[in-house]
Amino acid sequence: MIASVEGNVVSRFADSVIVEVGGIGYKLFVPTSLVASAGERAKFFTHLHVREDALTLYGFGDAQELAIYENMLGVSGIGPKLALAMLSAMDAHTLAVAIASGNIDLLCAVPGIGKKTASRIVLELKDKFGAGFEAAGELVVSTGDGDVSAALVALGYTPSEASRAVAVLSISDIGTLSNHTLWA
Repeated sequence: MIASVEGNVVSRFADSVIVEVGGIGYKLFVPTSLVASAGERAKFFTHLHVREDALTLYGFGDAQELAIYENMLGVSGIGPKLALAMLSAMDAHTLAVAIASGNIDLLCAVPGIGKKTASRIVLELKDKFGAGFEAAGELVVSTGDGDVSAALVALGYTPSEASRAVAVLSISDIGTLSNHTLWA
């Protein structure tokens, strides 16, 4: 197994990078946010996906992102490309909190994820992610949080933009927004 790759990023594509290590170029499929943020020299934590006809390498910026990705692969109906799409749509922390809090609307904002698949993800992974975030004291998601995120996505924001905007708001701000109608 290839646990990590560190080297020079010589090419960037929409969903992948080529990292040169010792004269060999490795193509790693990475979250879209990592394509732009990786420097000239970078280290990627990797997952090697083995199929009958291909060996595909997936790269991540940190061990937490890799762990979330590998947990997602354990959910029936979630393959490597869909798990990567979820991490491309939102950062690892936001994805983990969405799963731990059961925020199906935010998960459904990812292309290829419907309500049935989102419910399955929450059902199978909520205990794994919820326990870790509650122990760390990081699970501070209000019920209005998902409503605000879903509204921003419906207005055309990407799920990652919506989650960043909601993260900036305080819990009292979200409650205030949830209790007011913007249509009056």
